[in-house]
Amino acid sequence: MAALLGLALVLLPIATAAAALRLAYTGEPAADARTRGRDAVWLGHAWVDGRKGDADLAELGRRLAGTGIRDLYVHTGPLSHDGSLDPALHPKARQFVESVHRTLPGIRVQSWLGDVVAPEKEGLHLDRADVRDRITASAAQVLDLGFDGVHFDMEPVHSEDAGFLGLLDQTHAMTAARGVPLSVAAPQIDPVPGLHVAGTGLTGHGKWWSQAYFAETARRVDQIALMSYDTSMQLESLYGGYVVHQTRLALEVTPDRVDLLMGLPAYWDDTFSHRGSAETVAAAVRGARLGLGGDHRQAFGLALYVDFTATDRHWAEYRDGWGAR
Repeated sequence: MAALLGLALVLLPIATAAAALRLAYTGEPAADARTRGRDAVWLGHAWVDGRKGDADLAELGRRLAGTGIRDLYVHTGPLSHDGSLDPALHPKARQFVESVHRTLPGIRVQSWLGDVVAPEKEGLHLDRADVRDRITASAAQVLDLGFDGVHFDMEPVHSEDAGFLGLLDQTHAMTAARGVPLSVAAPQIDPVPGLHVAGTGLTGHGKWWSQAYFAETARRVDQIALMSYDTSMQLESLYGGYVVHQTRLALEVTPDRVDLLMGLPAYWDDTFSHRGSAETVAAAVRGARLGLGGDHRQAFGLALYVDFTATDRHWAEYRDGWGAR
């Protein structure tokens, strides 16, 4: 009897949380919860190293036509662990940016820069001023190639990391002076307050950020893309409900002037952190729409991850669920 009571005490919170996520995913999204023309797509390194050419760009243009995608996050790095960027990694970057500007008017090309981050990984030490200075110089370096903005994706940045905020402050000062946006990819927000503390303490992995730290980050950039995938949800309804919750948490603390983008999992994996049949683009789109509700803020969009794994079905689910402009 005692064993059964103990099991019930363990399972009850899980069952309650699952029921809440399922409930959040019910109902119909607001009719005007559709694209506001602020969407984005992450693009792989092949666009700047010479593997893709004019025919590929023409096909990309067909993919983008009629969607709300405004920004391309093009992988231009990775950064070296000291924060510098080797120009040999992106020999065709300038040519690609010029081609996009010529053939896809209205589309912005942002340089996607990133690396793994210490102390969890042997990578960028964001607590060091010299590393932050070199990263900022690398951001200026890609802007000199003609990029329309800079997109940072550095993982895993632990919640409350002061060095990361310092990097954003100094890089944003530089991008603002040049009149271009600074964008950042961000982890999920604590589904339960304080979960990031328990998660990091038990596993050493910085999976979540506190809502307050997400807000501190959002205030320092022009655009923030929440990576709402790799959630370990095993059912599509639970995943969709989780995206509803993440969208609401992010909306609560993202300044109106900052574009908030919710990430779409345009890839297939069956691992502990990502169940392909559960984490679908369709569920993420519907979850984001339900989370947005009747909020009329224009600085909101979706970001498709990533072009080299995205299938026709992924693109169709994005288009059909989110709507054309």
